[in-house]
Amino acid sequence: MPYHGYYLWGMHPVWWFIWFMLLLWIFVLPYDIPGQRRRRESPLDILKRRLASGQITKEEYEEYKRIIESESVKNNSRD
Repeated sequence: MPYHGYYLWGMHPVWWFIWFMLLLWIFVLPYDIPGQRRRRESPLDILKRRLASGQITKEEYEEYKRIIESESVKNNSRD
């Protein structure tokens, strides 16, 4: 016997389904939530990834790393 369209603790089953799907999307699914901010990769992180994938050699890595570190020292001394 319906009570003027309100049952199941005051909400229509369609609303329960909507809330359930929303909570499932937020907490269970492994997808990113739109608008979520991610930490940007630093130049050194990118350099390490390129070395690991074989795009650059160990010598190139050392040279680029030295350049990146010297640039960061210059930028920090300006501040």
